[in-house]
Amino acid sequence: MLKSMTGFASSKGELQPHNWSWELRSVNSKGLDLRIRVPDWLEGLEAHLRAALSKAVARGSVTLSLRLSRADDAGVMTLNPDVLDTVLSALSEIEQQAMDRGVTLAPSKASDLLAIRGMMDATVGADDPAPLVAQIKTEFAPLVEAFLQMRAAEGSALLEILSRQLDQVAQFTETAEALALKRRDAMAEMLQTNLARVLDNTDGADADRVAQELALLVVKADVTEEIDRLKAHIATARDLLSQDGAVGRKLDFLMQEFNREANTLCSKSQNAELTAVGLELKAVIDQMREQVQNVE
Repeated sequence: MLKSMTGFASSKGELQPHNWSWELRSVNSKGLDLRIRVPDWLEGLEAHLRAALSKAVARGSVTLSLRLSRADDAGVMTLNPDVLDTVLSALSEIEQQAMDRGVTLAPSKASDLLAIRGMMDATVGADDPAPLVAQIKTEFAPLVEAFLQMRAAEGSALLEILSRQLDQVAQFTETAEALALKRRDAMAEMLQTNLARVLDNTDGADADRVAQELALLVVKADVTEEIDRLKAHIATARDLLSQDGAVGRKLDFLMQEFNREANTLCSKSQNAELTAVGLELKAVIDQMREQVQNVE
């Protein structure tokens, strides 16, 4: 099945007191380029994810990001004794100075003290990353599967487009072959006419040598080899499109060969109709090449 290099998948998970979100996406690339962003303290996770993606994907610029957060209420609130001692000492000093000056103060409330910044600390225990890493690894497999399904769906669309374009290339090749055969009789007649004209207007010309030169021009204008190679390329392309695995590189190279034959066909045509067909052929091949850039 043909696969695209374009894909996207996302998911969420949790293992109290942690929760996380995944985002996995890919775009075109000449090779496999993996960019993975995960928290450093999750020991061994990045290596596992990189190995899994390397097995699942052959080509593409792939970006994987894991955003991890911890629940706000995961810690236990405890009294900060240092801050409490400082506050109580300050209150004692204030009350003593107030009494010395004959000022009466309202009694302090415990709730007022608790509202002071820093009086209560959120004590967070050290996290053991092993269970978290194990759970994240387990939930990564479905994410990759969803990602691959999207690449496969994109690949199916590409297969339909490329197959249709390949049919057009085959049709134009058949038309070019018919025009080349039709042109052959006209070129033979032209050869005879030109040979007679040259011999009539040249004294002492070697008739055999003139005929050889004109025949050589006809051979140089023959597009039979180009037609045959185009047919062979079409058969190869159809075979590649029916294969499993990464065939994008081979298809890209084949598009260059298609383009080379179409260019040669146009340069050797010496016929308006055949040139027009060659240009149509080049246009479709260029369209195919654009689509092939997305194939894994």
